Amino acid sequence: MNVPLLDLKAQFKPMKNEIMAAVEEIFDTQYFILGPTVNNFEKQCAEYVGTKFALGVSSGTDALIIALMALDIQPGDEIITTPYTFFATAGSIARLGAIPVFVDIDPATYNIDVSKIEDVITEKTKAIIPVHLYGQCVDIDPIMDIAKKHNLFVVEDAAQAIGSKNKGRNSGTFGDFGCFSFFPSKNLGGAGDGGLVTTNDEKLYDKLVKLRNHGSHPKYYHPMIGGNFRLDALQAAVLSIKLKYLNEWHEGRRKNAEFYDNAFTATPQIITPVITEDNYSIYNQFVIRVPNRDQVVEKLREANIGCDIYYPVPLHLQKCFDYLGYKNGDFTESEKAANETIALPIYPELTDEQQQYVVDTVVEACNP
Repeated sequence: MNVPLLDLKAQFKPMKNEIMAAVEEIFDTQYFILGPTVNNFEKQCAEYVGTKFALGVSSGTDALIIALMALDIQPGDEIITTPYTFFATAGSIARLGAIPVFVDIDPATYNIDVSKIEDVITEKTKAIIPVHLYGQCVDIDPIMDIAKKHNLFVVEDAAQAIGSKNKGRNSGTFGDFGCFSFFPSKNLGGAGDGGLVTTNDEKLYDKLVKLRNHGSHPKYYHPMIGGNFRLDALQAAVLSIKLKYLNEWHEGRRKNAEFYDNAFTATPQIITPVITEDNYSIYNQFVIRVPNRDQVVEKLREANIGCDIYYPVPLHLQKCFDYLGYKNGDFTESEKAANETIALPIYPELTDEQQQYVVDTVVEACNP
């Protein structure tokens, strides 16, 4: 049996005609950059997330960059975030000359350990970027309290978390900005790169609009320096169709997560995701923790089961961040997670037989 980590072909097949018709319409109009298709998609996203404004951009990475630019983040400014996340979180900070300041994770949820944030705040701190990792919201209320107390901005990295909820509230609605990714592997994935920024602040939104198109307003007049962060109409057309199915896909992933949770109960060395009672997780990834991770990975690959390690090297140990002065042992929970975690197939199109095959293989690998 073959079980890929993600099967986008299975997702695409039932909506192929609908998507291809939308793509053909874009080619008929020849309106490829921004325009009415992007505008309509942005309105749909704002309604889905629950914010006043949503702006389509060229990638999840660019969503973070443009959000920080809109907040006037300058070289030397410090921004607090987690070292256990995709590179773009800290890379976006560094791209603007600002300084990533890392805080270790909660070992249960893999999200930033809120209790450690205030310890690293200095007079140079300007913002916090909490990450809603693997589709589960961070413990956001204490972060917002800390930000208010210290007059800091909050930019939610919700790249893996569109539709996730904390206390019934959607990710992307808490901070000054919410930043989302439409990379094809995401729950809402495009036919290439794409991203979104959400906000409830009209002034910040107006600034985003200018920054997205080289800081121009009106055309060819530039009150500020921006970038080329525009979302293609083709991506918006595809994503607009997929958005209609997103909640159904979330529930499919949650059903599969429940299957895994129940199936692994009898094997205590397999730790399944801990979802706090206040959270609704969309399971962008289903990440287990095992003591013999590398052996389990080897067995899964031998069995033609897709898996991956998110993330094998925490950001504070990445070569490009040597200049920050961190060392091995500084963030022990992040380092431990990097050595013990593995992502299993969780997409909604998985069959019961495929999931049972994954379970059997993992259990066998943990009980050699």
